[in-house]
Amino acid sequence: MNIDFQKLNGLVPAIIQDADTSKVLMLGFMNQEAYDKTVREKKVTFFSRTKNRLWTKGEESGHFLLVKDVLIDCDNDTLLIKCKPVGPTCHTGSDTCFNELNSGGIEFLNYLQKLIDQRKKDMPENSYTTKLFNKGINKIAQKVGEEAVELVIESKDNNDELFLNEAADLMFHLLVLLTEKKFKIDDVVKILESRHK
Repeated sequence: MNIDFQKLNGLVPAIIQDADTSKVLMLGFMNQEAYDKTVREKKVTFFSRTKNRLWTKGEESGHFLLVKDVLIDCDNDTLLIKCKPVGPTCHTGSDTCFNELNSGGIEFLNYLQKLIDQRKKDMPENSYTTKLFNKGINKIAQKVGEEAVELVIESKDNNDELFLNEAADLMFHLLVLLTEKKFKIDDVVKILESRHK
């Protein structure tokens, strides 16, 4: 990776993103030494401009950012680091320093898809998702149909809470069905994007 550290006097911005939810967690700066340590130790290390030294996120709190992937932008002067956070990221105790930006979280669908994929792989006991997978494709598809009918019924009434809960049930069971069929929500999104053109 050819990083241009010269534009900002030896530093580059590093955007930290949750690898599971795609939520933007924080922004910091890295010099060459901080970047090398981050890659070597798989824990995000910044160059602290206020302390004028390397600073590994979590070195005091234990709330490390475990590196999963490092990407660079087209100008080679900004990093995107995908991480698994250990505890809250922000000093306020929040999971992100950008709460307003990430509220609403459609990215949670990607997280839920990954969780369902992991359930399919591990098949933990006492998991509702495991029970669905054990029942097989016909029962999973039947459950999607039942949830779709329940959503239609609730749409004709004026109880918004019940309607939204049925929509959530349908979405969850659809994700389980996609996983059983060896697809992901991204495959559906690609089709929607192709139709949008």
